[in-house]
Amino acid sequence: MVKLGIVIPCYNEEAVVADTAAEVLGILGDLVQREVISADSFVLFVNDGSTDSTWQLITGLHSQDSRVKGLNLLSNVGQQNAIMAGMMTVRERVDAVVTIDADLQDDITCLEKMLGYYSEGCDIVYGVRESREVNGYFKRTTARMFYRLQRALGVKIVDNHADFRLMSRRALDELAKYKERVLYLRGIVPLLGLRSAEVSYRFRERKAGKSKYTLGKMLNLGVDGITGFSATPINYIIGTGCLFLVVSFFMMLYILWSFFVGRAVSGWTSIMLSMWFIGAMILLSIGVIGQYIANIFAEVKRRPLYHIDTFLD
Repeated sequence: MVKLGIVIPCYNEEAVVADTAAEVLGILGDLVQREVISADSFVLFVNDGSTDSTWQLITGLHSQDSRVKGLNLLSNVGQQNAIMAGMMTVRERVDAVVTIDADLQDDITCLEKMLGYYSEGCDIVYGVRESREVNGYFKRTTARMFYRLQRALGVKIVDNHADFRLMSRRALDELAKYKERVLYLRGIVPLLGLRSAEVSYRFRERKAGKSKYTLGKMLNLGVDGITGFSATPINYIIGTGCLFLVVSFFMMLYILWSFFVGRAVSGWTSIMLSMWFIGAMILLSIGVIGQYIANIFAEVKRRPLYHIDTFLD
């Protein structure tokens, strides 16, 4: 049978931790009883530097039920790094890992379907939202635009997929080879190239507390997703620079013609010519330098992603 670990990142989730643990443990118990997973399967809560009583609650849950594990990070490193910390901590202890948010807006009841695909040989199973009606109009619209933009820029992603996924130990071992400092797991996981499947579900209402994904955090994640996986924006800058260079050539012809026929105001010729030409060269130069910086940036990301304080096994 499959030994399963469920990794749940937490940041100031004191309002939902207890309810989340109860629901997840209930589903684990049912799957164990029906011999879908082994009895030593567990749930790992990763405390991402919470400032409330989240870690104390996790410690209490661990003392009550040995299936609840806890990982306390020394500081807040962000959801992506917290997920990575949890997966890398347990990857040699499990056959497969499922990652899911603490608010359980992703449907944990899809777990059995994911395990079904895993038993058929899939190393990765993506949870895909079939509806985002619980989100507001702005969030739904911007999410669709973001996915389209990523695809247009050449980023390989799964539409309407966040961080609800199952990964086999083989997939985790391959993921461990990626030494990215700025993590964007939604972009990295598809790059593994392993056999995958998708499970659709309806996105649920948050039971308690508030989402920690502010607009600023979503924008930062979006920028990381684009700049970490595509050099297309830099190529656009180079293309724009080349376009302005061509335009400046025709502007030069027009300016010289204006000068010779006497239509130019004194000083206008030199100002316009220098402005167009220098502007084009600046854009072109920024693009070329940016390409080199992007390549260097991709090679030098070697700082640790997280620091572990305590692991409750």
